[in-house]
Amino acid sequence: MLNIKNIYSNPEAKVEIKDNKVYIKSEEPLYGVKISFENTYYSESALILGDAWERAYADLAFRSIDPEKVLPWYFTAKDGDKIYSFGVKTEPNAMCSWKALKDEIVLDIDLRCGKNPVELNGREIEACEIVTAEFEGNVFDALCAFTKLMCDNPRKVKGPIYGGNDWYCNYSLNNHEKIVTMAERIAECAGIVDGKPLEGSPASKMTPYMVIDDGWQIDHKSPRKGDEYGYNGGPWDVCNKNFSSMAETAAAIAKLGVKPGIWFRPLLTHLELPEECVLKYSNGENGYMIDPSHPEVLKLVETDVKRICSWGYKLIKHDFSTFDITLKWGFQMKDGFEATFDFYDKTKTTAEIIKNFYKTIRAAAPEDVLIMGCNTVSHLSAGNFDIQRTGDDTSGFEWDRVKRYGVNTLAFRLPQHESFYQADADCVGITTKMDWNKNRMWLDVLAKSATPLFVSIGHDAYTEEVKKDITQAFKDITSAERTSRPVDFVENPIPEIWESDFDTDEYKW
Repeated sequence: MLNIKNIYSNPEAKVEIKDNKVYIKSEEPLYGVKISFENTYYSESALILGDAWERAYADLAFRSIDPEKVLPWYFTAKDGDKIYSFGVKTEPNAMCSWKALKDEIVLDIDLRCGKNPVELNGREIEACEIVTAEFEGNVFDALCAFTKLMCDNPRKVKGPIYGGNDWYCNYSLNNHEKIVTMAERIAECAGIVDGKPLEGSPASKMTPYMVIDDGWQIDHKSPRKGDEYGYNGGPWDVCNKNFSSMAETAAAIAKLGVKPGIWFRPLLTHLELPEECVLKYSNGENGYMIDPSHPEVLKLVETDVKRICSWGYKLIKHDFSTFDITLKWGFQMKDGFEATFDFYDKTKTTAEIIKNFYKTIRAAAPEDVLIMGCNTVSHLSAGNFDIQRTGDDTSGFEWDRVKRYGVNTLAFRLPQHESFYQADADCVGITTKMDWNKNRMWLDVLAKSATPLFVSIGHDAYTEEVKKDITQAFKDITSAERTSRPVDFVENPIPEIWESDFDTDEYKW
């Protein structure tokens, strides 16, 4: 156990640490607690790697000690051959972050309820459980071992997970015909003929998915087609004129031998709800951000998930909820996680509210339906979601964005794969605007990593060369025995050397 130097909290709050678990009790409203520990571990020349609140934004790297840098959830210090890791178990009841200083290590236990102090009213809360470990040798192996220590109950998913997602070729301008055409191409590359997998094909080992992304909902408006206001919220009960019914599209995908999946944004809607259910009102074009601490909102989310499942979808990707309760992206949370609004339930912490919201989504779907979180809080997603989008968007247009966001995310959050969830570093956007000689490298490293692999195939970009490469990628991901690893990631935030079951490859990004 770490040696405590100081505990900073409200004078009347009771803070107790038993078996590495931090218990906090307070009669008065409480913002949080900070605990400083003696640093008897790493030296001032150590390199520090932290995590991210939700997705990574091309910003993960080993760096020198920075006293101002907030390190969400956990961090690792590499000091020569010695490796020291400090974190909290997944699914805490507080938003936890660290500061790695020269002389001390500080744990910030944020107990706020939205932007306000939580009203525990004498309730004792198990805020978090501290986890520490020391390793020698390979730092990537150490990170993989430490993530396993932090999560006791990852969801066991039979993998690999692969297939299609239409976002990076359609960018919300989708329809039934485009989706079915892409599903046909996924089936072809996976070795499915007349709805049945060929013997020895990737599909004979694991059925691929076809995920319909944003664009199907009744009130969808896209700036890409000239709408003055973009809108990608609900309601989620009816599709727009580009689809006759979402159940029909799901059935058409399933008939091809591919599992249907679908995207939605649960906390943005045009539905008129009581004022107490709304976090932020805006004009009718932009909808209402709704409060996941309110029982009626949770009931609405549960109903939406159950309806989507009843249409036949076997993967549900839900998106934007962190932004909808903070009005910030993860890279903007330099000083810590802060929800912008007043929650309806003032007796629970932000972490408890978000976690309950996640559990509502998971419980509403049958066990054979995979739940994928995007723009969701990583440490609260672990144990609740099958798949987590671990980085911000790649691209179907900009290679530099793929290189920075995709490769960086894959390398540095790869240790969370199967320890927390299936770690999805995002799609391969295949369009005529992308140089395939470069983009195929992203396809290759993803496939050999054995992490989720989704391709967005532009209508006019499906050449024989592209088909051949996707087919090979699907073969690789369904035959890999273990994840690959970035060899040079301590020195290089965009690693070029990757070791896999197949070979050691050097990628000239």
